[in-house]
Amino acid sequence: MPLPVHDPSRRAVLAALAAAAVAPLEARRQDATVAALAAAETAAGGRLGVCILDTGSGRIVGQRLDERFALCSTFKLALAAIVLREADHGRLRLDDLVPVTTSDVVSHMPVTGPAVGRSLSLAALAEAAQTTSDNAAANLLLARLGGPAGFTRRVREAGDTETRLDRTETALNLVVPGDPRDTTTPRAMAVLVARLMTTDWLSAAARDRLAGWMVATTTGLQRIRAGLPKDWRAGDKTGTAQADAMTDKVNDIAVAWPPGRAPLVVTGYYDSARRTATTAPGDEAALAEVGRIAAAWARG
Repeated sequence: MPLPVHDPSRRAVLAALAAAAVAPLEARRQDATVAALAAAETAAGGRLGVCILDTGSGRIVGQRLDERFALCSTFKLALAAIVLREADHGRLRLDDLVPVTTSDVVSHMPVTGPAVGRSLSLAALAEAAQTTSDNAAANLLLARLGGPAGFTRRVREAGDTETRLDRTETALNLVVPGDPRDTTTPRAMAVLVARLMTTDWLSAAARDRLAGWMVATTTGLQRIRAGLPKDWRAGDKTGTAQADAMTDKVNDIAVAWPPGRAPLVVTGYYDSARRTATTAPGDEAALAEVGRIAAAWARG
């Protein structure tokens, strides 16, 4: 005897059949994305770690998801978020002034360089670290948080068991093969960023402020964001390093807000096969391809 239409068991059977029909399609889509990422790595010639996370469904796809890569300046996104969280909880005041002195001088100080001899607010330092990757700004913020160990403790409190910071700028950028210092994994960073940007770990006002800083960042316009659809709002944080003892590191973390959908988090960590004096366009192009692959996966 046929089951009545209203029978809950009939609905359960229909739902199971629908899920069974979708599962092979989803598996093929995942396989195609993994294959596309592998092809992008082969074309680029280096080692490419990627995590693409749909914050609406929690689905993840990528490659070398749990291998370690040098953080370089990508840690500064989490650093800015931590400063905003400390302010949310009354442990820091964003308008507190921090002196910038000659002892703070390191390479790449687009904001703090002109401010040597004066003071900048914690908010200005966090914005500078995120939007311009100002190294002295990052070091001054780390000093207020208890140094690299204080940063690492706070990402552990956020649930990230992999990301670690051991040194300050600019020493943290020298990561030779096998050295776990100042590294993360693509999956760990993507999950951390999803928590920063989509949960109550930050207040709504702090999340909006951080998102605005990410969108205003221009250092990564040729990386993951270059491959995303133009009608998607997106922001990012780059990380780059060149040193004689290692191949180039060309990294990017992006958050995209597709119209009408939950945010997409994309982390791309690329160990180039070469050593150059400046970032090679082809290395950034590898991350732009990651953006295109991520958009295609998200669109289904």
